[in-house]
This record gives sequence, structure tokens and C-alpha cells, in this order.
Amino acid sequence: MMDKVELKFLRITYSHTHAGAYALILAETYGDRRLPIIIGGVEAQAIAIQVENIKPARPLTHDLFKHVADTLGFNLKEVIISDLVEGIFHAKLVVEQNANEVEIDARSSDAIALALRFDCPIFTYERILSTAGLKVEEGEEDDEKSTEPRKGKEKRTLGNATIEDLRGMLEEALDNEDYERASALRDEIKKREQEGN
Repeated sequence: MMDKVELKFLRITYSHTHAGAYALILAETYGDRRLPIIIGGVEAQAIAIQVENIKPARPLTHDLFKHVADTLGFNLKEVIISDLVEGIFHAKLVVEQNANEVEIDARSSDAIALALRFDCPIFTYERILSTAGLKVEEGEEDDEKSTEPRKGKEKRTLGNATIEDLRGMLEEALDNEDYERASALRDEIKKREQEGN
């Protein structure tokens, strides 16, 4: 059996390398490595809604899956980031019903969105973490342990983004009907434009 390593959800950040995409950051539970997974805006929103404890007017697909599982009496035991093929992460859902356990293939973003809803552990294999994992730089850890509310973190991320990044993020926020984020981005863009004059 391959060595399994437990991971925990850390955060989602805007991807600076893939326009219009986000980086889902998983952290090694008992270690200092990070596993960044590039995901789309819709997938990022499905995860953010759960993390921020926002209740959408109608259930999203992941909420629907959870409701079906609760109704039919099966449980998501764990999620495994099981493979990395040509830069794309693959995942498996380990589902249990009564004494039976089955593995179901899933996209990594869907698997994480479900793991957060079922509050189940997330794992990967050592070979994947040693290939794609990143070590935390000295001093970066303090930032992650900060108890500052999310808005403060948002400001810091916006501060590091270029004006082109901000415009891309604004377009993405508007596409996703995330008006709160869009207004924060618009304000930051205006501020930068005035500073440039």
C-alpha cells in the first residue's frame, strides 16, 4: 500500500499564472508542504461558499450530493488526491454504506468541495506530494496563522496584484455575480488609477 499523507484545506487564492483561474491550497497536516491545485472560478466559488458558510438560495450540486447521501444513508469517508497526470490532479471519493466501501473517480475540485461539506479527511500519496508539493518559505507561516479576518487578507492579496490582474479578477467576480468582491476590486482599481495620475 502507498504512503498516504493527510492534507487540510488552507485557502483559495487568485492564480497569477493562469488568467481567470484560482489556486486551491492544501496543506500537509503534519508537515510544512503545500499542494496547490489550479481550479476554475465556478469550482472556487463552490468551495468558498462552504468555507464562508454561505447558504445559497437553491442547493448547489455539491449540496445536492450531500442531501442525497444523507437521505439514502451513505457517507463520504475520505477523499484521496490519487494521481497527477500531465499536470492535472485526479481524485477518488471513498464512499461507505453499511459495511461496503467503494471508490468513485472525481475531479479534485469537486472532491475537496464535497470533503468540506462532509467534514471528512483529505489525503494524497507521498509520491504526489513530493512531486507537486511546495515547502513553506521561512516567515510565510506567520501570515497563515494570522487571526485577521478574511477581508484583511483580501486587501493584502489585492495589494500584491497588478492592475491587469485586478481587472481580470473584477471581470471574473462580475461573471460569478460576486458583487461584494467586485466592488472591492473596483475601488482598488480606482485607487491605483488615481495614484498613477
